[in-house]
Amino acid sequence: MGPLELPAHLCDAARRSHDEAFGAWVDALPAVVAAAAQRWSLRLGDPYQPGGACSWVAPARDPAGRRLVLKVGWRHDEAQDEAAGLRAWAGDGSVRLYESRADTSTMMFLLERCEPGTTLRVLPEAEQDVVIAGLLTRLWQAPAGGHPFRPLSRMCADWADECEARPTSLDPGLIRAGLALLRELPVNAESSALLCTDLHAGNVIAARREPWLVIDPKPYTGDPHYDVLQHLLNGRERLLADPRALAHRMADLTGLDRDRVVAWLFARSVRESFEQKELRPVAAALASLV
Repeated sequence: MGPLELPAHLCDAARRSHDEAFGAWVDALPAVVAAAAQRWSLRLGDPYQPGGACSWVAPARDPAGRRLVLKVGWRHDEAQDEAAGLRAWAGDGSVRLYESRADTSTMMFLLERCEPGTTLRVLPEAEQDVVIAGLLTRLWQAPAGGHPFRPLSRMCADWADECEARPTSLDPGLIRAGLALLRELPVNAESSALLCTDLHAGNVIAARREPWLVIDPKPYTGDPHYDVLQHLLNGRERLLADPRALAHRMADLTGLDRDRVVAWLFARSVRESFEQKELRPVAAALASLV
């Protein structure tokens, strides 16, 4: 292999990061990628651009000529169960996982290659809603006994603890209400399923096996109402214009309870408002509805 090309977003993340371990991981990527290519006898192409902030992903071929993707990622808490989730879904709405390995700092996946590979962002947002809803309802399966997935309640409680420890100019009453819901909603849900938690148009790509497939999941188990949130939050213009109407639309498309989706959107909007000030009006608008 020649010099390893790094995707733009990974380069940017390495420059901005103050985490010495992450910097050392990026520096070691050429050797790690070369080892993965040798292990699975792969011929690698250039990485996809601009790529992700904590992974190196490129097209590959194995000795049988299969068109694959090699993903080499920084092992971080959010993506801990990506491989287990892909195995559980087994290609039903998601990209197929063929092989995986992990050590203390790196996760390596050999994945189905989706072609043409364009993201769902090429469609108008109203059409994205329909695709996202259809994929989510397929992914919401009951996890098998002895599964490794963490409960959604743990992630939400960690977020609430983190927010409570931070100073902010947000209205104290709004914060209390939002963070209380962030703790309560995961534990009072009437049903639980395997969740993607990070499903948005950028993580849905065009394929030949199916029109659209999910990539890059962050699996947890818990309330399905939570799983529409990242798509709602990413539709910033519609969210700012009428968050209630957008929440109701996704609830109707997925067969979820409207009021519960609104409550979840309020809780997440409060949490995200600590960093994204443009979401504060959204939280305020939803506060009167929950």
